[in-house]
Amino acid sequence: MTMSMGRIGRHLLCSGILAAALGVGGAAHAVEGQPAPWEMQLQKAATPVMENIVWFHSFLLWLITAITLFVLALLVIVVVKFNAKANPVPSKTTHHTLIEVAWTIVPVLILVAVAVPSFRLLFFQLDIPKADVTIKATGNQWNWTYNYPDDKIEFTSIMLTDEERSKMNPVPPRLLAVDNETVVPVNKVVRIQTTAADVIHSWAIPSFGVKIDAIPGRLNETWFRATKEGRYYGQCSELCGKDHAFMPIVVRVVSDQEYDAWKKQQQVASRGGKSYASVGAAAQ
Repeated sequence: MTMSMGRIGRHLLCSGILAAALGVGGAAHAVEGQPAPWEMQLQKAATPVMENIVWFHSFLLWLITAITLFVLALLVIVVVKFNAKANPVPSKTTHHTLIEVAWTIVPVLILVAVAVPSFRLLFFQLDIPKADVTIKATGNQWNWTYNYPDDKIEFTSIMLTDEERSKMNPVPPRLLAVDNETVVPVNKVVRIQTTAADVIHSWAIPSFGVKIDAIPGRLNETWFRATKEGRYYGQCSELCGKDHAFMPIVVRVVSDQEYDAWKKQQQVASRGGKSYASVGAAAQ
């Protein structure tokens, strides 16, 4: 008995250490702007739109939890109080005006409580403010071409191989790093226009709350205003062929000074007919 209890104690201790290690490991990998191991929540918001999405998501979670618990309580009451054993003679009640009114008005109020912030968020996403930077993203099989029409900058962004990643310090996330990153200034309104050269793609950055289809022959647009500097990762989110999983998106948010320097370097490289590596890749 003593030996069994000792084994149980050791197993519990090992399990606790393992759980702590996993927890620490998960926290250590929880880098802003990219997915993390064992992640259950939305990525941290880096734009006002995403902040609203996170709030609305949390609001709906609490609301649906309250509704679920209320319905569960009603079911338990019905099972316990109105079973055949407790009520051998069933009730013959056919109408109850108060209940009829309640179960009509309450769902309407719940739907209104959901609809108001939902429409507010939708209008916030669709009402594009005056842009400081405009970027056209064209989806190809299987990479992205970016064009800054106001600054005469254009380049193609292709996923890095494992060998190319391994030469960088720090090593970027696998299947998410690219050779040429999209660079934007912090706290500036960026208008993203999307289209495609072949099939339907989708441009998505979870931390920005942005996901918009890129459709051949059509120009869609949305916007974001990144409030924090750093790298933010996304992927093509529309099945577009055999290499769909290898179309990452990287947006590097920098200060105004860094952005101006990057623009000048890109423009000089364009005049020289060369493809200038992104500020992110150069920094590595």
